[in-house]
Amino acid sequence: MMKIMLDAGHGYNTPGKRSPDGMREYEFTRAVANHAKQLLANYKNVTVYFSHSDQEDVPLQSRTNKANSLNVDIFVSIHANAFGSGGWNNVGGIETYVYPSRPPVAYQLAQKIQRNLVVATGLDNRGVKTADFHVLRETKMDAVLAECGFMTNSNEIQLLRSETYRKTVAEAIVKALADQFKLQRKENAAPAPSKAPSAAPSSKKARIYKVQAGAFENEQNAEELAERLRKAGFDAYIDSE
Repeated sequence: MMKIMLDAGHGYNTPGKRSPDGMREYEFTRAVANHAKQLLANYKNVTVYFSHSDQEDVPLQSRTNKANSLNVDIFVSIHANAFGSGGWNNVGGIETYVYPSRPPVAYQLAQKIQRNLVVATGLDNRGVKTADFHVLRETKMDAVLAECGFMTNSNEIQLLRSETYRKTVAEAIVKALADQFKLQRKENAAPAPSKAPSAAPSSKKARIYKVQAGAFENEQNAEELAERLRKAGFDAYIDSE
């Protein structure tokens, strides 16, 4: 049995963890954790736990204590980043963290999460980094922390608010977990999202090419095409203008 703990960073009432226009980080992180849990339900012998709560802000020590007491196999902390003293700026991108000792399994998983997120979102690749964060230091199991975009970037905050983007982030994280730990899909599971390319863009100037499969005035027609694409193994989403 594979035991995974998903950690939605911060909480509804955590002071300071919000965008300049007021979006709380937890609004994003809890949504990604919920989507990831739903996706992980498609795999055999996987149990998912949450370290966070929708009723209260859970202290960091309580989160790591829970992970340790449950003896989970991997701890994945989900965050949205910020830069500066509270205003908008142009700093952006994706970065993933492991503890400074670079535990091999955690580092491998972090590389997969980083690659998948960069490819899936098209945001700048800020790399896999090390940090002495509490959730990386005090967990007895391998642990990673993913920063999935900047709340202080006026473009990226729009993504962080988007349900499509939140699902995309969850899919990228779950793909990495499935790849790292060789998770087996259930026979009756929903079709897996298409596999992320094997390499992330090599620089900030790398271009992202997207293909539009159709344009409809009727929403049901768009939904039907998107469902056919998903069943064929593609990541499909609907955008409206």
